[in-house]
Amino acid sequence: TLAVVGAPLVVGFVLATAPLSAHHAFAAAFDENRPINLQGVVTKVELVNPHAWIWIDVKGKDGTVTNWGIEGGPPSNLFRNGITKASLPVGTEIKLFGYGAKSGESKGVGVFMEYLDGRKVFIAEGGSEEEAKAAVAAMTSDAKFVEMKPGVGAKEK
Repeated sequence: TLAVVGAPLVVGFVLATAPLSAHHAFAAAFDENRPINLQGVVTKVELVNPHAWIWIDVKGKDGTVTNWGIEGGPPSNLFRNGITKASLPVGTEIKLFGYGAKSGESKGVGVFMEYLDGRKVFIAEGGSEEEAKAAVAAMTSDAKFVEMKPGVGAKEK
């Protein structure tokens, strides 16, 4: 009976801790010395825990298209900032700013995204609005930051 009771406990423990191993620290996966500034067309939006992913096709100077995956913060953070599948449909052209993967894969962690009309939206996990503004200023010459709420227009900050 110990084996019958013990096996489900072990399986339960493994399943319960699996999401924890998937959640990683920034420094483990991304390189702060490798800033990325991408422009492309949205191919997929995954609003899943623990981190949302935005996938875009980026056309290189040679015409080669590469699909990039950009990790954002938790879906609740993106929802709060106005990012939904309806506000960011597949086919939308956007810019993404963040840091590249240490592995060299076409992946990164996003700090903010920008619609082509100039609206910028903070997509990182945590951090303050001041940190987001500093990241915008460091990565672009235009430090304008826009707050978006679902179903409401953008407010300049």
